[in-house]
Amino acid sequence: MTLSRMFYLYKRLYIQQLKAILEYNKDFYILMCSAALTQVLGFVFLWVIYDRIPDINGWQFWEVTFMYAMIFLTEGIGSLFFEGTWRLGRLVNQGELDRYLLRPVPVVLQVFCTGIGINGLGNLLIGGVIIWQSLVHSHIQWSLAKVVILILLLLTAVIIRVSINLAGNSAAFWIRNAGNAFPLMVHNLADLAKYPVTLFPQAVRVFISTVLPYAFISFYPATYIFGKSGWTGWWMLAPVVAAGSVAAAYGIFRYGLSKYESTGN
Repeated sequence: MTLSRMFYLYKRLYIQQLKAILEYNKDFYILMCSAALTQVLGFVFLWVIYDRIPDINGWQFWEVTFMYAMIFLTEGIGSLFFEGTWRLGRLVNQGELDRYLLRPVPVVLQVFCTGIGINGLGNLLIGGVIIWQSLVHSHIQWSLAKVVILILLLLTAVIIRVSINLAGNSAAFWIRNAGNAFPLMVHNLADLAKYPVTLFPQAVRVFISTVLPYAFISFYPATYIFGKSGWTGWWMLAPVVAAGSVAAAYGIFRYGLSKYESTGN
């Protein structure tokens, strides 16, 4: 199947999900506002800390808020456009994945379009605003190359986040119960990347740079944007990490799918 065909199918499936959600517009606004409020409260928490401690391990307030917002921005995009990864457990446990296997459409594409997390819109909007404010309030020497690299880093950050979500939720193929907490545990580890990895022990730094490369969503892009010495060139690995994350996540998903046995009787 060609890439253009996959984009076309994704758009059609996504639009159908969106139509269903907009039938309940009150839920739409409640979810969006609740997600936005969560981000605002987190921003206020950082402001209170930095109001008393203006510098933490060489990182200023707006530099840390950039990392904080990158985690929420990518989470928002993942929820808004790839929420189906979080429905994978239900699809496996209830046998709903059976009908996906019968369609002449890639299963992973159908999984992505299983649902839309409207709360992601709140995360996306507020996260985008905080990132914009972080860049405005920082003394950055802008150039065309830097803008292009920033866009590239944003793209790789989203790819890494979605890949981790898919890999974590693919545990449903092995942990077959409704209370599977493994994906949520993997998701919550992203909180470590809301702050500079230099605050953590070496083992934690390695873990969130390799096994679950959340650091390439926030920390390493920040070191490039704000010109942090000692980390020069690390951001260049972001495309490699993104490609590796996609390959690993899709490999785990495909292997799990090969073990899928429906619901039995």
